[in-house]
Amino acid sequence: MSWLNGNEKAQYVRKMFGRIAPRYDLLNRIMALGQDVRWRKEAVYRLDVTEKDVLLDVGSGTGDIAREISRQHPEVRIVACDFTPEMVLIGKGRSASSRINWVIADAMNLPFPKNTFNGVVSGFLLRNVPDVVQAIGEQYRILKFDGKMVALDTTPPKSGFLRPFVEFHLHYVIPLLGRIIAGDAEAYKYLPDSTENFLSAEVLAGRMDEAGYKQVAFVRRMLDTMAIHWGVKNS
Repeated sequence: MSWLNGNEKAQYVRKMFGRIAPRYDLLNRIMALGQDVRWRKEAVYRLDVTEKDVLLDVGSGTGDIAREISRQHPEVRIVACDFTPEMVLIGKGRSASSRINWVIADAMNLPFPKNTFNGVVSGFLLRNVPDVVQAIGEQYRILKFDGKMVALDTTPPKSGFLRPFVEFHLHYVIPLLGRIIAGDAEAYKYLPDSTENFLSAEVLAGRMDEAGYKQVAFVRRMLDTMAIHWGVKNS
C-alpha cells in the first residue's frame, strides 16, 4: 500500500485501525515478543517528565503510552488523542484510564493552541501519517519552549546477514498472525509495507532538525527495526 498518499492514505489508515482495534494490542505484544512494553517505558523515560507537566500522547491508539505515563507519574496531566474512534473507545474503557483526557483528533491538524504542552510522545504514529514533516511540525507548534518530543516507531531494516530473517518476519509471519488473530491479513500486509517504506532513522532525525528541534538524537532497538527519536523545542 506504499502508493497511498494524502487524504487517501489518511482514510485508509483510519478505517484499517478501526477494523483491527479489538485485537491491535494483543498482536503488538505477539509480533514484538513483548518488547513493545519495554520500548514504551523507554519512550516515557526519554520525555524527562516533571510533576507539573502537561503531556500529549498523539496517535495514542488505545492509550498504552498514556497509561504508562500515568503509572510512572500520576501527578501529571495527560491528554491522549487519536483519529480512530474505535481505538479511543477501547482505550477509555481500560483500567487506569480515568486520569487521562481523551480526544478524537488528527495528528496532522491538532486542535490545541501553540505552546500548550511540556512534552509530546507518539508510538507507531509517524509512519502512518500522510506527511511526516507536517506531523512533526504540528507537535513542534503545540510544545512549550524547552518542551520535548519523543517518537517511537519502526525503521527500515538495515542490509546485513539478519535482513532475510527480518523480511521473513515482516512479510510472512506478521500477515499470518494478522489473518489468524485479527482476521485481517490485508491490514497486516500494510503494516510491514509501511515499515519498509518509512524514513530511515537518520533521515527522520534530519527532518526533526529541519523542523527546528534541537538536541535531536535516537536509539535503535529490536535488531535495528525500531527507533526512538527525541528533540527539544528551543525557539
